[in-house]
Amino acid sequence: MTKTDLLTSPLHSRHTALGAKMADFGGWLMPIEYPGGGVLKEHEAVRERVGIFDVSHLGKAVVRGPGAVDFCNACFTNDLRKVSPPKAQYTMCCDEATGGVVDDLIQYYKSDEEVFLIPNAANTTEVVRRMREKLPEGLELENQHHDYAVIAVQGPRSDEVLETLGLPTGHEYMSFDSTEWNGKPLTVCRTGYTGEKGYELVPRWEDAEALWDALVEAMKPFDGLPCGLGARDTLRTEMGYALHGHELSMDITPNMARAGWAVGWKKDAFWGKEVLEAQRAEKSCRLSWGLLVEGRGIPRAGCLVKDAAGVEIGVVTSGTMSPTLRKGIALALLDRGVAEGDTVTIDVRGRDVGAVIAKPPFVEAGVHD
Repeated sequence: MTKTDLLTSPLHSRHTALGAKMADFGGWLMPIEYPGGGVLKEHEAVRERVGIFDVSHLGKAVVRGPGAVDFCNACFTNDLRKVSPPKAQYTMCCDEATGGVVDDLIQYYKSDEEVFLIPNAANTTEVVRRMREKLPEGLELENQHHDYAVIAVQGPRSDEVLETLGLPTGHEYMSFDSTEWNGKPLTVCRTGYTGEKGYELVPRWEDAEALWDALVEAMKPFDGLPCGLGARDTLRTEMGYALHGHELSMDITPNMARAGWAVGWKKDAFWGKEVLEAQRAEKSCRLSWGLLVEGRGIPRAGCLVKDAAGVEIGVVTSGTMSPTLRKGIALALLDRGVAEGDTVTIDVRGRDVGAVIAKPPFVEAGVHD
């Protein structure tokens, strides 16, 4: 796929004007980093102050009509009945036959008759297709991928940035507020993918540029930065957050990813329930762990992991240099029997690099501050 074939966000002109390095991300041409700092400075801004991200490549869809919540509950792993509107909830769309993860997504519980969904960019069409196949009569399912933008405001000064624009702040984690900004509809949700306190703003596609410009101005007194998806990846990896295609996939189930907390095991049914229950009871599948590198070396996805005897025991699913710790970190799928604190080696381009098994997050989270 060439750059001319890639989709662009409503903020594309803003990124190119800033000189952002652009790259393919889920079929979208998105900013990876901006000049004048790059990933390290952008990462630091979010951990210490505030940063804003364009994540409009994320999908959007809505289910409307009587029984909308019950339909989503019958499709996805988590249980919307555990929360009440206006709350958002992390969940997964699994394959009925294998339990593999088609996608992980956020569902916004607006009412019993309306659930707004934010899947991953590359998986939106498939999630909607699978839902449409099962859609009961009387329910409406609409793919709104290009109707809304998503702008994430993340970091310890995020409240102050939003307050500068007169936007609501301080609401409970994973709750959202349907409001207006400059007379335009806007959803402000207390969510994010960085481990820091923050918000994800969902404006209409055509309103995104004005909101982005206002946020850029509002964060200047706090030394905030526009941030690309490179920093978003290092931030989420430090937290141990799963990325679809890496820690979750059609071959990696919620059990393997230690995402059972996002499964409503007591629900009567959801896609993949029977196979996931059997796998959970069997307790033989590989499990996700963190790896903290000792010495030099940056692990990458696909690197093999070996135990002290040199026996292969797993594979790295994500790896990076942690800007906070200044050392390599990784997430990996490892055989059962390993334990926190065990020493392993990672094959990094043919060189054995020592690491210690750890439980993420690798740095202290501020998401609930």
